[in-house]
Amino acid sequence: MRITLSLIKADVGSIGGHTQPSGPMLTAVREAVDGAVQSGMLLDGFVSCTGDDIAILMSHTRGENAPEIHEFAWNAFLSATERAREAGLYGAGQDLLTDAPSGNVRGAGPGVAELEFEHTLEKPRPAESFMVFAADKCGPGAYNLPLYFTFADPMYCAGLMLPKMIKGFTFRIIDMERTDADWVIELNAPEDAYHIAALLRDNERYAIESIHSRTYDAKAVSVSAQRLHAIAGEYTGKDDPVAIVRNQGIFPAPEELLLPYGKAHYVGGDARGSHNMPLMPVPTNTPVTGPYCLPVVSCLGFSLDAEGRFSHEAADFFDNPAWETTRHKAQQKAFEMRDQGWSGPAMLPYKELEYGGFRDTLEALSERFEARG
Repeated sequence: MRITLSLIKADVGSIGGHTQPSGPMLTAVREAVDGAVQSGMLLDGFVSCTGDDIAILMSHTRGENAPEIHEFAWNAFLSATERAREAGLYGAGQDLLTDAPSGNVRGAGPGVAELEFEHTLEKPRPAESFMVFAADKCGPGAYNLPLYFTFADPMYCAGLMLPKMIKGFTFRIIDMERTDADWVIELNAPEDAYHIAALLRDNERYAIESIHSRTYDAKAVSVSAQRLHAIAGEYTGKDDPVAIVRNQGIFPAPEELLLPYGKAHYVGGDARGSHNMPLMPVPTNTPVTGPYCLPVVSCLGFSLDAEGRFSHEAADFFDNPAWETTRHKAQQKAFEMRDQGWSGPAMLPYKELEYGGFRDTLEALSERFEARG
């Protein structure tokens, strides 16, 4: 049978600033998911949070962009928004940018990653395992470097040299600045590796939307490559992307997918979405309460049974002492960058700041300039 994994996330309120959603908010979403499973709309569902974002993972047979699935997630987030408003929480309903979605929440605020495939539990996929990444305080381009390393560089993923992967992968990259339509390009690794890198170096404009196996014509990765400022026309918060990544066998192994995150690479985000800061791997359900507003990423692993249900437990990949070294590294890199304050690369360029209050400040100053002589 064909299974669809839908991962939809939104920031609809948090405690004491942009830290974490409240217990009642998460309870409202989990009760909605339980009801959808019992009614048969969903095969299974799982709710988690990373920073102040709530993510709903769903398995179903309705395909990608199914209106009933998207509408269900929207209504679940509305329930959480009501709990946030009742408690006077910060940013209640922040990511719900329209009154109601027109059958699809893409373009309405929530981040969406979906992945449809034939689920047979036979070769070449006798077991279906996948990972769910959720990031807070950063944009969709945060996944560019790790995914490039895993799916295009054997220095990070030795599995690329094996017969099942040696033909490489197709990268679908989207231009997130174009708002008149979805402008995408497909490039193949390894032969287009330099062209892929040329685009992905600009995390704020270009992002990986999906990755496909060229050997098996199977989708391996889906990323929520949507920019909130492009939707709202103004800065409403950073985009906080999610991603679904299938692993093992014909795809890279978990350790090959995780290794690049040991870099704690710099991404756009942090306070007011205005700084360049390192991405820190954290356990799921981690609030953003440390010094500065460090971008964070979580990763959960799941298996899928024959009926499309998730394993009873999820593997929390970053909840391991081995990642403490990376967390300390990220914190040190953050201190060094923020020690530079507002100057140069410590903050994002004007083009990325123009959607917030910085634009008003700079435009007011520009009117006071006079031509000398």
